[in-house]
Amino acid sequence: MSVSSNTQLKRSVRVPFWAQILIGLALGVLLGWLARSQDLSWLVTTLEKVGGTFVGLLKLAVAPLVFFAILVSVTNLRKVNNAARLASRTLLWFMVTSLIAVAIGLVIGLVTNPGAGTGLDPADGGVPEKTGSWIDFLTGIVPTDVITPFTELNVLQIVFMAAVAGIAALQLGEKAQPILTLSESVLELLQKALWWVIRLAPLGTVGLIGNAIATYGWNLIGEYATFTADIYVGCLIVLFGVYPALLATVAKVSPVQFFKGAWPAIQLAFVSRSSVGTMPLTQKVTERLGVPKEYASFAVPFGATTKMDGCAAIYPAIAAIFVAQIFDVPLGVGDYLLIAFVSVVGSAATAGLTGATVMLTLTLSTLGLPMEGVGLLLAIDPILDMIRTATNVAGQVVAPLIVASREKILDRDKYNGVSSAPIDAEEPRVVAAAA
Repeated sequence: MSVSSNTQLKRSVRVPFWAQILIGLALGVLLGWLARSQDLSWLVTTLEKVGGTFVGLLKLAVAPLVFFAILVSVTNLRKVNNAARLASRTLLWFMVTSLIAVAIGLVIGLVTNPGAGTGLDPADGGVPEKTGSWIDFLTGIVPTDVITPFTELNVLQIVFMAAVAGIAALQLGEKAQPILTLSESVLELLQKALWWVIRLAPLGTVGLIGNAIATYGWNLIGEYATFTADIYVGCLIVLFGVYPALLATVAKVSPVQFFKGAWPAIQLAFVSRSSVGTMPLTQKVTERLGVPKEYASFAVPFGATTKMDGCAAIYPAIAAIFVAQIFDVPLGVGDYLLIAFVSVVGSAATAGLTGATVMLTLTLSTLGLPMEGVGLLLAIDPILDMIRTATNVAGQVVAPLIVASREKILDRDKYNGVSSAPIDAEEPRVVAAAA
């Protein structure tokens, strides 16, 4: 057999990345069930370490990745016609879709009464270590020094510093070009390394899913059955109902083609539970769906840190109703309007990190609900965070598509011709490639 035949055979038997994820998911469930049913503490520890190491590797790149991605994306706007218009339209559609998502969350919560019949009471909760308030949110945007945001992984402050640096570079013009060149090179290096981490996602899936099953079991899901179902149903309605409807009616493109192109990023978000960690892949799928690189390089990093329909809209809406019912606190129309306001305006508080605790505490504090309610939801959070993050990332692709289509800069031939070929067939073009 010739060398070319051997190469062709290897390619033909290569397992697609999505299939690797599904295999990892099934294996994780099996090992998690085995570890719990047989009380295999060593297996639980192994699964925890494998999953924890994968998430740790993702988080390791978060701080520098966000800084350089935002800096480069801001400076890339100078190459886009009507940059200010594109930025404002992007923000507008972020807010519109968030408002739709929170409305769906409120309706589901009011119809299903997720806090009723759970057997839980206020004594089961506890005050979380980290809470959010409007004062903390507003004052926490500006860092006191340039080191702490990176060591403590305060993404919101990193975004602020990067945006300021990018605007300053635009003002300096040619004098800042050496810094921009260095930033683009560093960003390319970071995304190259992060792509290697992404390729470990199937292994990480085994550890994360396995540890969740081994630690919490199925009983926990039973106690939170209605609440869990509400979150998943709400996210699925937005993911497979609202987004396709907006794409078909507003962007006037095929929703089927969207899922063909965006699915690799959505499935990685489901596993990794990190919008920022998924950002290189989100950038790749957005570009291959026909959004210009120059615009995508701004919209995707911006969305990865502020666009959270799952974590900051659906989840806090249903969770607030859940907590209010557990603590027997009646909510009125004004309270529901406050939930919508917090979800639309305060979504940047989630900052693309794993989990949405800060956003939930911000919502509860605004409504005057007990913070102990957060403690009731921490155990189930990893299971909920998977679908929330998948919804987040899908929205981070949909909004740029809508804006690009309405502004007539979308490459429709590229969009209509996108295939369902696995994204790992070629490494993603990094954000810096748009420079």
